[in-house]
Amino acid sequence: MVYSPEILCLNASPHLQVFDRPLLQFLAKQQPVAQWEYQQTPDEPCSLDTALVLLHDYLNHREHPVHLIGHGVSGLLALLYAQRYPERVRSLTLLSVGAYPAVDWQAQYYAQRQLLPCSRQILLTRMVDMLFGYSSQPMVKALVKILEQDLDYSLSPHSLVKCMSLAPIQVTVPLLVCGSVDDAVVDAHQLRSWREYFSEEAISQLWVCPGGGYFFHCFYPKQVGEQILSFWRSLPPHRSQPLPTVLTAASAPTNSIFTE
Repeated sequence: MVYSPEILCLNASPHLQVFDRPLLQFLAKQQPVAQWEYQQTPDEPCSLDTALVLLHDYLNHREHPVHLIGHGVSGLLALLYAQRYPERVRSLTLLSVGAYPAVDWQAQYYAQRQLLPCSRQILLTRMVDMLFGYSSQPMVKALVKILEQDLDYSLSPHSLVKCMSLAPIQVTVPLLVCGSVDDAVVDAHQLRSWREYFSEEAISQLWVCPGGGYFFHCFYPKQVGEQILSFWRSLPPHRSQPLPTVLTAASAPTNSIFTE
């Protein structure tokens, strides 16, 4: 039988994966971490439901619930999964996901496209300044390319036609919400609003990083990782019986395992 780590990081934005790596490498020093990746072509429709079906098919083959981690739209996917299948989620950690969980960098980008009469490249350069604050031209150019690829290839509920809006979602699994004090996308109000929707049935915590912006987990991997590990240690022992395996027709996307 193949060993399956109990920690699963979701990634629905392949070109933003580089920003997850420092945190995953830190956590992998403690225990193995698996990464579930969702990829699609530009011709495929963006569907959160399709991704949820594939994720559920993958987790159906695990005997025990997992600790789910997700940033941005990947966090939204993790949140929707935990709401729908709480028995398969040991805990949920959300990074840069506000109380209104559909708000992400792409939502900000498309909102500005409606307001500002400028080209895609100019607006993406403004987004790099907002998200990272870099002034080096080579770095700005590289980051613009990454954001451009994310617009074209990631799972996103937003487009030029319409940006999706979601009401706050309450889950019954242990929940850790992490954000940054200087995040221009998920601001302090979005983070504080989570307290109104924490479940009384499970442990819930809110932690704010001292810096790093929208991708704070990339710039402060040790601090974020220690907070996540502390949260997991605070959970009561899990003594549930092995979960049943339910066969479905969907196939599992790419899965990679980070180890020390």
